[in-house]
Amino acid sequence: MLRFLVKNNFKNTLKTVVNCKNLYKEGYFVKKFVNPSWVQPLDTFTKRHIGSSKEEIQEMLDFIGMESLDDLTNEVIPKDLLKQNTRENEVTFNTVVHGSESEALEKLRKTMKKNKVFKTYIGQGFYDCKIPSVLQRNILENPLWYTPYTPYQAEISQGRLEALINFQTMVADLTGLKFSNASLLDEASAAAEAMNFCVNSRPKKPKTIFLSIDCHPQVIEVIKTKAEPLGINLIIDKHENFDLQKNGGGCGVILQNPTTNGTLHDYEDFVKECHKEDTLVCIGTDLLACTLMKSPGDIGADVAFGSAQRFGVPMGFGGPAAAFFSINDEKLIRKMPGRIVGVTKAKDGELCYRLTLQTREQHIKRQNATSNICTAQALLANMSGFFGVYHGPEGLRAIAAQVHKFTIMLQDGLKKLGHKVINPNDGMFDTIHVLHKKLSSDQLLELASGIFKINIRKYCDASVCISLDETTNLQDVDDLLMLFSMEYTKPNWREDTNYIVMKYDQQINVNSFINQNFDNRGLLNEESKLYRRSEYLTHPVFNVYRSETELLRYITTLQNKDISLATSMIPLGSCTMKLNAAVEMLPITWPEVNCIHPFAPKYQTLGYRKLIKDFKNILCSLTGMDGVTFQPNAGSSGEYTGLMAIRHYNNSIGQSNRNICLIPTSAHGTNPASAHLAGFKVVTVKCHENGYIDIDDLIQKCQKYQDDLGAFMVTYPSTYGVFEETITEVCSIIHQYGGQVYLDGANFNALAGIVQPGLFGADVLHLNLHKTFCIPHGGGGPGMGPVCCKKHLTPFLPLEYSNVYQYHPKYAIDNQKDMGPVSSAPFSSASILPISWMYCQLMKPSGLKLATQVAILNANYMKKKLEHIFPVLYKSKKKLVAHEFIINMTKFQKNNKIGVVDFAKRLIDYNFHAPTMSWPVPNSFMIEPTESESKEELDNFCDALISIYHEIQEISESKYPQDNNVLVNAPHSLPLSTADEWNFPYSRSKAIYPLPYIRKSKYFSPVRRVDDVYGDRNISCSCPPLSAYENNE
Repeated sequence: MLRFLVKNNFKNTLKTVVNCKNLYKEGYFVKKFVNPSWVQPLDTFTKRHIGSSKEEIQEMLDFIGMESLDDLTNEVIPKDLLKQNTRENEVTFNTVVHGSESEALEKLRKTMKKNKVFKTYIGQGFYDCKIPSVLQRNILENPLWYTPYTPYQAEISQGRLEALINFQTMVADLTGLKFSNASLLDEASAAAEAMNFCVNSRPKKPKTIFLSIDCHPQVIEVIKTKAEPLGINLIIDKHENFDLQKNGGGCGVILQNPTTNGTLHDYEDFVKECHKEDTLVCIGTDLLACTLMKSPGDIGADVAFGSAQRFGVPMGFGGPAAAFFSINDEKLIRKMPGRIVGVTKAKDGELCYRLTLQTREQHIKRQNATSNICTAQALLANMSGFFGVYHGPEGLRAIAAQVHKFTIMLQDGLKKLGHKVINPNDGMFDTIHVLHKKLSSDQLLELASGIFKINIRKYCDASVCISLDETTNLQDVDDLLMLFSMEYTKPNWREDTNYIVMKYDQQINVNSFINQNFDNRGLLNEESKLYRRSEYLTHPVFNVYRSETELLRYITTLQNKDISLATSMIPLGSCTMKLNAAVEMLPITWPEVNCIHPFAPKYQTLGYRKLIKDFKNILCSLTGMDGVTFQPNAGSSGEYTGLMAIRHYNNSIGQSNRNICLIPTSAHGTNPASAHLAGFKVVTVKCHENGYIDIDDLIQKCQKYQDDLGAFMVTYPSTYGVFEETITEVCSIIHQYGGQVYLDGANFNALAGIVQPGLFGADVLHLNLHKTFCIPHGGGGPGMGPVCCKKHLTPFLPLEYSNVYQYHPKYAIDNQKDMGPVSSAPFSSASILPISWMYCQLMKPSGLKLATQVAILNANYMKKKLEHIFPVLYKSKKKLVAHEFIINMTKFQKNNKIGVVDFAKRLIDYNFHAPTMSWPVPNSFMIEPTESESKEELDNFCDALISIYHEIQEISESKYPQDNNVLVNAPHSLPLSTADEWNFPYSRSKAIYPLPYIRKSKYFSPVRRVDDVYGDRNISCSCPPLSAYENNE
């Protein structure tokens, strides 16, 4: 009998004892069976994803006069697009044989087991952390938190708005600045936003940014990517070398503290010098370090940015995690990127929350918007905010102090071994920059990974960095000291034991330091210039929830205030609020998925590489494209990346003059903002009254700009909810005049499995994985916007796995012609890719096609039920719509002074989130039901709208006054509905139970109608004091 195998490989030294049981697991003794016909998987997925049964689907088809889903497809989608679906172009990809949930999970687990989970000390903005179980179970894995939409409808979002304002308060307190936003995409893109913030805030100054070479490499490279198309001059050097006066002061300075090699700086005097030149100072920082050291605000900084990942969010091979951004000057708050939660009042004067200053956003300001960011990282911001609530100021400081003490202990040990610690004595928080006395960095990394299964960071050829974190313990420090005690010799296995015989140059262990007192060293020394004396997290929310019981009840109280997909359908047009299935979500908590550092060596990430390669093939097959990048971590970032690929392509063929981007008036609001940031000049193209692109105007604009036409951005089907029959002609016209066609994939849920954009003329597109491919919206993030493109653009996608991510900037690749990175990690929010992979595996090509067909059916079914009352603005020539449609509400405003806002608020009383409101057409609803909703839910929503119409008729008939009726008083909140007094001309039952289905499960909004104007005029973006709640009693 074979008892064991021994495999020696020095680079990846292993000793594996494999017995017969293990061989059986590997399949050596597994027999192949041919299943009889009656053996079928009992947990197939497609029937779970599609909301309606076959019988209900047929009922809806009969209602709209169609015989089958294929008949509907042939009528809705232009025939020239369907003709492209030849066998040669058929959507195919490898899938689980039967599409069962258990098989898909097994296949994915086998793939992800190829990843090697090593102890990591790479740092560079990514750290291992301990996720409190109460938060993992009740936030990250809870559909009441991960399925809501962005909280634009404030009355039904009070829970997560409060959670986000907790996050904002935590960030503002720890960074020492007054105002924080509700998260950004990642640290590097937040740094780029800081650059833009400085330029926008100092418009009269030279567009020069001083960028410290001590920032993280990924931060520097993303800033370089974003600066180039905007013509921003970057001066990259040590901050001590910056000549502010010579360069007119510049718009801003971007620093890092702690620096990328861990060194702490007291920038206070330097900040004063910057302010003398009216130059803004931005500091990238670490929230945990800010519990011990002077905050950016304490030293006078204007902006702070960074990542909150180490606050309760796993590394996840790069993300997702919430970045933060805070400022000090209220006058500049309108220029701050991202969403901001603010305090306001509701109709009865009660305190509440809303997204403030929404007029800054892209749908209104278009190319003049301060940023193109739409999706952020709300779910992860909530995780990090609750991490602060869970630990409180004393808990966070205790974590920071322990990490800092271990770092000082390791520093002392390295010095005792004779190695050179480059940081000043005790002048670091958690990261040590060390020069080994004998070994090169490559030799040291080889010993670390091969013998100790740990990863450290190669800083340059000669030195390394070691970053400790919340999970570090004494054994870890001892292992690191053992590593630095070794000689570089190949270890030998002792055949009679499981131990390795290793040679040591000098031995030392943690026992030498256990009895030392570290309480008065480094940042713990009150005499230190960097010692933090300012208070933080003093609000009660960070100081009262210490037992899990109380914290759990607080979480539950907040989640019960909101509408999510666990409550009812969320029919938001252009948002695709579909099922986020539990089986798709399960893998995100596996260690092989979420405990991998984004800069781990390639051989440790083979599982991710296989997953990414397979998913690239799936997306190429679905889109008809040739290349894919997963770097964009939002749709807006995908738009920017695709346009930048076009820009670099044009530069490569000597046509850098092609900087005009044509955009139809029907375009998504982020399109012009993204085009501006990518260096294009936006020129709009008219649309006809039926929503179709005006071909004559398009040709006229192409002729006018034929020498400079770079790109044309189009959404298909359009944001008006129709499949334009002219799309192939439109693409051909653009190509005729030398332009590239950029397709916004926001509506890909109407194409998947049926139409491949690469075949009808699109050159590049982005996909929203948080729409079509089932990544949850999370109340405003995470998202992911992979870019797919044709062969000629593929070489110009962002670089992956290049030195720009891993080493100090002066050792990075300087590639002028290629596009640099657009996010902090090579594959951005990689840990959520398994969600979309699972969806595609479970649905298979046939299931994806079915989902698209049912989505189109549901929209046309609802359209027909409603169009006799609500005018449907845009239809195809055959009077059909795509997967969404727009109804006009203008007549109700004219006749009864009932606006679309009143409709939206009244829908809350019917248990529903309103559709997309007044976009892309004022005074309208854009309705998108998705394939995951049942016929019963579609009927309930239609009945709700029809019932509200009859309520308006009662106003027309003077049964109720125009200023006192169920619509203008909506929503009827829980406190109002349960009050002893009822001073309205209609009954309580009419207000809160207008239709029978509501009595089965009633949602009550926690507040009455929110006062938007008050919130914008009285900006408050932190947790209000308890005294402010007195009016709520």
